[in-house]
Amino acid sequence: MSSRRVIDGSVLEGGGQILRNSIALAALLQKPVIIQNIRANRKPPGLKPQHAAGLSLAADISSATLVGCAMNSTTIEFNPRPINVANLYSADPGTAGSTTLLLQIALPCLVFSSTPTISDLTLRGGTNAANAPQIDYTEHVFLPFLRRYFHLDPHLTIRKRGYYPKGGGEIHFSMPTIHGPLPVVTLTERGSVKSISGKAYVAGLPRSVAEQMRTAAISDLISSGIDPACINVSAVREKREDAVGSGSGIVLWAETDNGCIFGGSALGRKNKDASQVGQEAAAELSRNLAHGGCVDEHLQDQIIIFLALAEGKSIVKTGPVTLHTRTAIWVAEQLTDAQFEVLEDETSSTALISCIGIGFRSDTH
Repeated sequence: MSSRRVIDGSVLEGGGQILRNSIALAALLQKPVIIQNIRANRKPPGLKPQHAAGLSLAADISSATLVGCAMNSTTIEFNPRPINVANLYSADPGTAGSTTLLLQIALPCLVFSSTPTISDLTLRGGTNAANAPQIDYTEHVFLPFLRRYFHLDPHLTIRKRGYYPKGGGEIHFSMPTIHGPLPVVTLTERGSVKSISGKAYVAGLPRSVAEQMRTAAISDLISSGIDPACINVSAVREKREDAVGSGSGIVLWAETDNGCIFGGSALGRKNKDASQVGQEAAAELSRNLAHGGCVDEHLQDQIIIFLALAEGKSIVKTGPVTLHTRTAIWVAEQLTDAQFEVLEDETSSTALISCIGIGFRSDTH
């Protein structure tokens, strides 16, 4: 086992992403880490219930020794052992903390196994939370990307939606493991938009709110030049037994004829006009389509850890490189021998992110 690595949680984005990516890679590579200055760029800094729950989950999966996992802690030590993907895992922060961010720390840990098995994960908390991917984005953008380009087979079931401040949502995730390595990704041609789908949803609120979000989003998409015939956005009022608390929002996803998927989303809140929520989601999607890259601004950083683990050289064309992506690359370079290069084209606001991955296999550690 290699010597302990020290990761500075204040670097670049300085938020929970450094914690999640560092712990996932540490668990896979069996590298003990100390993470300091956790969430230094957040107010207040340190661990919140969601982060502590994610740490405990990763420790469970990797049979790790975990020190410092307490509320508001700014330093933790994580000493993993070999991963044994053979158990049923669960996590519950007891708050409306994001289930999708819990999934971000756990999913990479559950990809690889020397013996075929299926992971089984139950996560509780918020399903459509602020400052995190909505569960519908994960379901319709992120997981399809993993299927198409990394040949993984993730399955997600939303058993109950949970909204701020109560939480109480529940998702179930499972995925057959692979021996590895992950294939490289070459994605430089976006293609033309062939469909835009979406869902405007409410829970504990009138269905008309969902209809207003839907109508506004479709109107703005058409105004941006999208063919109305390829737009299919539904309006849904969640059944009382299928959701905890009240909430609203909209998630849109576009697919191109070259297999690229882009998302756009927005959350409703009290005293915010429903039409404005729909317009914000449409604007985000339109912005991500306009730059000509092959992934949106949120998928951009989420795939970095997988590119680092893949075997060979991957190249992905993106829009403007985000701070989250630069942070994900920094973490990967701290904990792996993956080699990244970012070539930015200032005239077109696009970039080429290339990565020579480490070709991780379950029998290499």
